[in-house]
Amino acid sequence: MASDVGGSDLGDRIEALQRRLSRTWQLLQGSTLDIRPFRPEEDGPLASFTVPEDEREIDRYWVNAPYAYIAITYDDVESEHRYYAVEPELDAFERDLLDRVVDDIRDPLLYREGTGKTDEETLRSELETLLEGYGVEAGMDTFHALAYYLYRDFRGYGKVDPLLNDRHIEDVSCDGYDLPIFVYHDEYTDIETNVSFGQEALDSYVIRLAQQSGRHVSVGDPIVETTLPDGSRAELALGEEVTPRGSAFTIRQYAEDPFTPVDLVEYGTFSVEQMAYFWLCIEHNKSLIFAGGTASGKTTSMNAVSMFVPPRAKVLSIEDTRELSLYHDNWLSAVTRERRYEGTDIDMYDLLRSALRHRPEYIIVGEVRGEEAITLFQAMNTGHTTFSTMHADSIETVINRLENEPINVPRAMVQSLDMLSVQTLTRSADERVRRAKTIGEIGGIDQRTGELDYSSAFEWVPDSDTFQRNDSSLLEEIADERGWSRSELLHEVRRRERFLELLSALGIDDYRAFTALVNEYYADPDRVMDNLDERAAAAEDVDAEALADDGDAAVGDPAVDAADR
Repeated sequence: MASDVGGSDLGDRIEALQRRLSRTWQLLQGSTLDIRPFRPEEDGPLASFTVPEDEREIDRYWVNAPYAYIAITYDDVESEHRYYAVEPELDAFERDLLDRVVDDIRDPLLYREGTGKTDEETLRSELETLLEGYGVEAGMDTFHALAYYLYRDFRGYGKVDPLLNDRHIEDVSCDGYDLPIFVYHDEYTDIETNVSFGQEALDSYVIRLAQQSGRHVSVGDPIVETTLPDGSRAELALGEEVTPRGSAFTIRQYAEDPFTPVDLVEYGTFSVEQMAYFWLCIEHNKSLIFAGGTASGKTTSMNAVSMFVPPRAKVLSIEDTRELSLYHDNWLSAVTRERRYEGTDIDMYDLLRSALRHRPEYIIVGEVRGEEAITLFQAMNTGHTTFSTMHADSIETVINRLENEPINVPRAMVQSLDMLSVQTLTRSADERVRRAKTIGEIGGIDQRTGELDYSSAFEWVPDSDTFQRNDSSLLEEIADERGWSRSELLHEVRRRERFLELLSALGIDDYRAFTALVNEYYADPDRVMDNLDERAAAAEDVDAEALADDGDAAVGDPAVDAADR
């Protein structure tokens, strides 16, 4: 028995020696790879997923075909959803090979910077060269799996890359070492993922995110707010001093293309009537603040209604981190700057003072929260139209925050603000939705009480998930400025509502196409409406007759009544 065991061990050692000799001979000889695109039907799937026990799969979709996909399961025991990022599988040999390639590919990548090739082409070319040099006869499944991980780790966002490629994800949140990352999914809301980081890996990852966005983070300066190269907004924390559970990060994703007013109407955030109201007010230089809690859609809404700005008007935007995206020719974008070792910091206040020297007609400020507010309201008083956002959950709270520390805008200046839109992230019909809770209009100071008057032009009715229209003093002002009669104001409001309804019915929600049509409307509204009516009549799936007629009068319409008084 002992001799049999000894003979078996000897045979294993001889076989292992033969494999090493064979590998050495291959390395000396080299190899030639015939690289071609990955063919799933021939090469087989790169990734596979087995549903865990007590869970059932309810959704699956690609985020980077044919390499990575997402599987959503439901745990019947815990009564919660789970999110699985599924990537190409590597065996032990392929993992060792990937580690070696990562070490050997760094210098060639630095040398070949600026060759004009795309990042992916460069990585694939270097990978092919290295594998041939190693003498590895790699199949296409191995080659493409290695290429995926190289691109993911060198040019993408590492383990979080599948999550950031998922257009259903709004937020990605890592709370510390060895803790599962959570995401906010537009269908399944907050959901736990199968992605996590150990201590060393997470510290390195946070530092890498800061470096990718051109910022510095360290134990001595552990908190950084920044914008990643893809436009996502990131909040980073390094180490355990300020976040005891370990380094942490939250990444807020934004759509590649900004939402248009048509999108927000279709999502139910606003009604067509509200958007037509915004359009008319913005054209006539009414200043506006969007207020609400975190993730209520303030910046998204401000960016969307900014598409109503007249085409040749000069627009200047000021932000801490870049979030706004306008399709406007005469737009100057400014971002604050922090300097660690040389130069000076440039904050919102500095940028706003500089902005006034550029003589903009419209000023868009990312968020009002400090001393820059005084300058912003001074700009309102001197004829500049301003849009901004702030954290508040009601009209009263907005006014209170503006008048008190640390903003301290005098009440006499607050009344130069025309409109307030208060948004909320809430639940309706068992779904998390964003709604414009109220759109208010700021009046003058009550001479009897000394308080600031305000009224509500629109209110959200939660029970029916509809919007109620009230009297509008701003529309009355606009009618007076333009010399419009009651019927003329009604005609213009209805025509703009129909414009938005036609765009929605025709599926025109691209921000470039939307802005171009708004610009055409400013030039010749009758021609644009005729063209849209013709397109709607020719479209098989659009019931043009069902859309509101721009000449129909609405009995008891508060907007019309206000213009008549």
